Amino acid sequence: MLDFEKISQISKTSFKTDNKRFLEILSKAKQLEELSLDEVGFLLSINDKQMVDTLCNVALEVKKTVFGNRIVLFAPLYLSNECANKCLYCGFQQGNIYEKRKTLTVNEAVEEAKYLTKRGFRRTLLVTAENRAKCGVDYIVEVVKNIYEKTDMDILHLNAAPMDVEALKIIRESGVGVFQVFQETYHEETYKKYHVAGKKKDFQYRLTCMNRALEAGFKDVGIGCLLGLYDYHFDVLATIAHGKYLRDNYGTYPHTISVPRLRYAKGAIVGEPPYPVDDFTFKKIVAIYRIAIPTAGIVISTREPAYLRDEVLMCGASQISAESSTAPGGYTGKLSNENGSQFSLSDKRSLEEVVISILEKGMIPSFCTACYKKGREGGIFHNLAKNGVIKNLCEENAINTLINYMEKNAKEPYRQKMVELFTKIYSQIITLEGMRCVLK
Repeated sequence: MLDFEKISQISKTSFKTDNKRFLEILSKAKQLEELSLDEVGFLLSINDKQMVDTLCNVALEVKKTVFGNRIVLFAPLYLSNECANKCLYCGFQQGNIYEKRKTLTVNEAVEEAKYLTKRGFRRTLLVTAENRAKCGVDYIVEVVKNIYEKTDMDILHLNAAPMDVEALKIIRESGVGVFQVFQETYHEETYKKYHVAGKKKDFQYRLTCMNRALEAGFKDVGIGCLLGLYDYHFDVLATIAHGKYLRDNYGTYPHTISVPRLRYAKGAIVGEPPYPVDDFTFKKIVAIYRIAIPTAGIVISTREPAYLRDEVLMCGASQISAESSTAPGGYTGKLSNENGSQFSLSDKRSLEEVVISILEKGMIPSFCTACYKKGREGGIFHNLAKNGVIKNLCEENAINTLINYMEKNAKEPYRQKMVELFTKIYSQIITLEGMRCVLK
């Protein structure tokens, strides 16, 4: 499937500093031309601050070419922490005596979704522990059905255990948009070291999950590695190679690439990352993901501190979570983040504060879900994005959904600040009164 020998060889190559080659690669990136794995490996080897700053500037330029100024906002909705696996770095692992266990009932999941829509979110990522007895297909489908029927949530994505094709078909038919599974690390020996019990021990079954999801009818899938488990040169290369493999074999790049770093989790056996990734390197990785697969959403979670999340918006990131809870029932108080979460959070700003921070950078927070309603998925989406069509749609839709959010959901005194910042960017809009969201 993936040529891990080649990936390993490139990741260990000692590339010489070559400014001419560096600029040639960035010139290709600006034209949205595909980079080879060898070129990606060269970029990963760069540690010069000026060169990385240039790389980040080009990544932002590429992001604006594809998606314009919009930044998509979402929130995760954790359904269960009763996991059957033992992943040594995770708070959900079986046997963690510090974790209070809970699986939401369908009604509790609906209440969590209602809370999020009241706050202004129109998309959420459902996250389940990997436990077929607690979070099987029937349970997931029932949760999806009830949230769609009983709340104003427009689209549900899902991060769940790898499944067979038939199970994934059922979930796709329930209306789930993106199916997301992280490989954690693509280095098989390291993978086996940190995943010691449960179905997740099976490296190959997890690696081939996106194949089955696309065969089952999903148009959009999300991938990612957990930075810090193994050498980032190898894992980032492998993630990009995985994206190219999906494009070559199934006609679409991954819809999203998430960029999580290993964070402390209470009760986890592994507390500190074996291969730490510092902030400087993290920004470099975000920029490389952006230019290597320019039409993918590059996703940054609240694992990261506020200052760094703000900075990577200038490095090509295009989607961020906000006001997140990683405990089932965390939004409505069924379970606290301190005692039931998957990992510790760093950015604890409110949604309003995150929206203001985005506006202060001259960017537009987006609550848009139009692409799912209009059938712009999979290869269709990526082709439209590369040709500049999505950019034009995204910016207008982002403006409309932001206006709706400011009118209906934003709290004072933040709302007035948002209006002031918004009108500085779009001075032709004098008042928000009467504006309505019409998605294209």
